[in-house]
Amino acid sequence: MRHKLSLGWFLIAVIVGAIIGTALGEVIGLLLPDSVAKEFFLRAATFGTNLEHPPMINLGILILTLGISFKINAIGVIGIIVSAYVVRWYM
Repeated sequence: MRHKLSLGWFLIAVIVGAIIGTALGEVIGLLLPDSVAKEFFLRAATFGTNLEHPPMINLGILILTLGISFKINAIGVIGIIVSAYVVRWYM
């Protein structure tokens, strides 16, 4: 039986898949001895705001620092694909 899921649930599932996949890739990479396979699991792409000089909003008594960055590795991409497939299967 198919369920009607919203786009929000689909995005949450994809983000959770990315988090679980990236964490799993980090753990696998840390358990492996020094080799090309270890570099493959530990190499990750990081993108987002400038971490050295993030945008700030000074409100006098409160300073807000804004920023976001993403770090994803190869297993994280596989996690996104698997979670998207599983959620799509239920839609």
